[in-house]
Amino acid sequence: MPVDGAMIRRTLLEVFQEKQAGAGSSLQQNSILSETSRRLGHLAIDEEQALLTLWYDLFRSGQVAWGYDLSNPNPPFCHLTEQGRRTLEHLSRDPSNPGGYLAHLKTIAILNPVAEVYVDEAVTTYNANCFRAAAVMIGVAAESVALELRDTVSAGIQATSRSVPKDLTDLRIKRVLDALQKEIEGQASGMPHDLREDFQAYWPAFTQQVRTVRNDAGHPVGVDRVTPDAVHASLLTFPELARLATRLQVWAPTHYT
Repeated sequence: MPVDGAMIRRTLLEVFQEKQAGAGSSLQQNSILSETSRRLGHLAIDEEQALLTLWYDLFRSGQVAWGYDLSNPNPPFCHLTEQGRRTLEHLSRDPSNPGGYLAHLKTIAILNPVAEVYVDEAVTTYNANCFRAAAVMIGVAAESVALELRDTVSAGIQATSRSVPKDLTDLRIKRVLDALQKEIEGQASGMPHDLREDFQAYWPAFTQQVRTVRNDAGHPVGVDRVTPDAVHASLLTFPELARLATRLQVWAPTHYT
């Protein structure tokens, strides 16, 4: 069976994680690549080259650096950087592991096709160190999720013979988000307790974190405002926003009828 890039990357990171955990062990290129290849099975030449490409991507993206200590400062010795250690702490769902991140997202949320495409683009650009592009992509995905929820809530309002608030149909996303928040807060007494708590906890994270970072990237006022850590935080926040929106999408039609 052909081995795709996501599987190769995931296996490579898993090998790194296990070898890093070995007491007193130094990391070396040949042992990591050999073990990764063994776990993946017999690789065709193009798959071996893909493994090499992903291996050097870890250096390019700052996850790994050459050298183990001052006595062994050169290849084949290597070590995880601080960024690499953070990645391995949450390997299964960290944005630095696109396959794991997207798989986790699919277990907790249902995304519309537009959001799904932009999330995929966001993790791709993030792992290419294109952090401003990633910020815009995940911001667009979040806005798509919010607009889909807006449509569901608007339909519910109309079903009760109420007029849809003008700001819910505004072209400016901030007005839509503010009106959506106001409407949902006004209906909060009819929510299950845990859903109401999740809304209060995670909805502000969208308006204050994901959208702010997206705007800093899309409407820049300085070159230093969009940091890798800020984009990483946005990517980690998005699954909870998507999970919340999915739950609200299920709740709204039953609440308004």
